[in-house]
Amino acid sequence: MSDFASTPRRRSRWPLYAMPVFVLVLAVGWSGFWFYVRSRADDVLDGWRAREASAGRDYDCGRRSIGGFPFRLEVRCEDASITLSSQTAEQLATKTPITARLTDILVVAQIYDPRLIIAEFTGPVTFADLGQQPSFSANWRLGQASVAGWPGAPQRVSLAFDNPALDRLAGGQATELLRADHLELHSRLAEGSVADNPVIETVLQLTKASLKGVHPVLEAPFSADIRAQIRGLKDLSPKPWPVRFREIQAAGGRIEITQSRVEQGEVLSLAAGTLGISANGRLDGQLEMTVAGLDKIIPALGLDRAVDQGMSQSAVDKMAPGVSARDVNNALGALDKMIPGLGNLARKNVNAGLAVGINMLGQQTTLEGRKAIALPLRFVDGAVFLGPLQVAQLPPLY
Repeated sequence: MSDFASTPRRRSRWPLYAMPVFVLVLAVGWSGFWFYVRSRADDVLDGWRAREASAGRDYDCGRRSIGGFPFRLEVRCEDASITLSSQTAEQLATKTPITARLTDILVVAQIYDPRLIIAEFTGPVTFADLGQQPSFSANWRLGQASVAGWPGAPQRVSLAFDNPALDRLAGGQATELLRADHLELHSRLAEGSVADNPVIETVLQLTKASLKGVHPVLEAPFSADIRAQIRGLKDLSPKPWPVRFREIQAAGGRIEITQSRVEQGEVLSLAAGTLGISANGRLDGQLEMTVAGLDKIIPALGLDRAVDQGMSQSAVDKMAPGVSARDVNNALGALDKMIPGLGNLARKNVNAGLAVGINMLGQQTTLEGRKAIALPLRFVDGAVFLGPLQVAQLPPLY
């Protein structure tokens, strides 16, 4: 009787198996969830492509694959192509689509947060009109993008490129157009919603960039930080950009430049103001600009030639109705006293020239401890005026 009582009680072994079984069930469930999300990813991508195609942007892959198990979704698109039509005023006029071909795009999303995606681009990319040889080529050391809220209600989009380069191709020869150490473009929804009167805040940052063949003033390396808000959009449904610009113009919308800082060698400029869109689809408005070292870029701006050739009465009427072009040209001859480098155009009556120069070209001030001048940068139906002098002509937006 005593021997039976002393026999130890056998313990259940189920706790030893519970944890492995739980892990196995969890792994099977997670695998099923991953493959379900993977199947949904194909549907989401196809739906997004269809919506973009309706806006004149056709995306295609020579080969598409989806991986990343178990914690990520990785969509790789090899031999990618994007065909754009009706995206600019020129395309609307010529009805000629352009196709960009890219080596590889890798899009990554965490399985637990698929609405935040990160993409990496592998260059080079070439641009060609339909049925033609490539006319432009671009490359970079590292190209990335991120989108929050995709695909239904994107809240933020960012692009970043290290060492971007853009060349024009002609006759087998490449001509340099753009070089930069770094380029970033950020856009976010600042007010409203995707479906109702969105306000878009955009930031463009360039580091040691140079542009050839656009305007002489942009050829020397410069760095820029430009921040703007776009108001007047109806919604963010897929549309060609000319259509969006027409909506902005019809709604009396505007582009608010909240900050623009550009530095180029000894030249530093700050600007802010509001631009609208004219009935002709061109920019209208004014930025208040403060510039230190303006004399350093006078030759590139062509102001010395403009002053030497004189101002037409029609140009003066745009900037200062009722003012005589003869009086303006007489006064401009004394501006060399105020801004050295205007082609030694000083004439007689320096005090009168200085007074008119201050009123028309701006006022003396300081910028970050340096002598500077504050003056308006006016946009009149696409024509850009620095004070009374035209320095550029911008193409229409639609």
